[in-house]
Amino acid sequence: MSNNRQHVVPLDLEKLPMTAELDGSTALVTGATSGIGRAIALRLAGLGASVVVHGRDQQRGAETVNEVAAAGGNARFVAADLSKSEEVLRLAAEAGEVDVLINNAGIYRFASTPETTAEMFDTHMAINSRAPMLLVGALAPGMATRGHGAIVSLSTGAATTPVRGAAAYGASKASLELLTRVWADEFGAQGVRVNAVASGPVYTPGTEEMGDETLQEIGRTTVLGRVARPEEIAEAVLFLASSRASYITGTVLQAHGGQLAIG
Repeated sequence: MSNNRQHVVPLDLEKLPMTAELDGSTALVTGATSGIGRAIALRLAGLGASVVVHGRDQQRGAETVNEVAAAGGNARFVAADLSKSEEVLRLAAEAGEVDVLINNAGIYRFASTPETTAEMFDTHMAINSRAPMLLVGALAPGMATRGHGAIVSLSTGAATTPVRGAAAYGASKASLELLTRVWADEFGAQGVRVNAVASGPVYTPGTEEMGDETLQEIGRTTVLGRVARPEEIAEAVLFLASSRASYITGTVLQAHGGQLAIG
């Protein structure tokens, strides 16, 4: 088997074109105070959207809002604990009329099935699956009434490929992918597109807990032979949220660096 890999120069956000493509729209990004969510929020603001930055930490929320403002964008922060249904619904109410919903927030805790407690399983399902469902249920009808909207959820390769120790995480994301296809059918006739992005290994504060060597090892299992930057996944999300993907709905875009052939 060839060991050649395609080495791509990582994206530089400062060199990406800023347009008014989303001028006048409002976008809600969950988990937007770090990692992929933060990169998505910055890019959406750069395209003219007024961004509702969600997170749990007030300080990190303020930092993200200030970063958006420093770049000439508009953002505000709303704190909410997505493991609690009432908090999710409050977030939707405070966000108001939303044109773009990015379900990015998620958790992953690795454990074997015997080591996975009921609380661990329920928390994965609550944050990774139930929270997006409640947000879509609260916000998509308004999009449908206005005749337009885009919803993009963050999934993972673990939703379709078994990963040891990731039963609860993979199950919660597999649920999210099925919900994506159901929502696309439910709201598509009213002009609302619903898609997901299944990412591969990404450098984020969360994955840093795995250790650099472990993350690098996972990156070497991809065709590109490396770990992605948050900005690279954000670009896939931005594409699906934009008018450039106007004929794409009910799709899970694989952004995992490519699958190596066997042999």
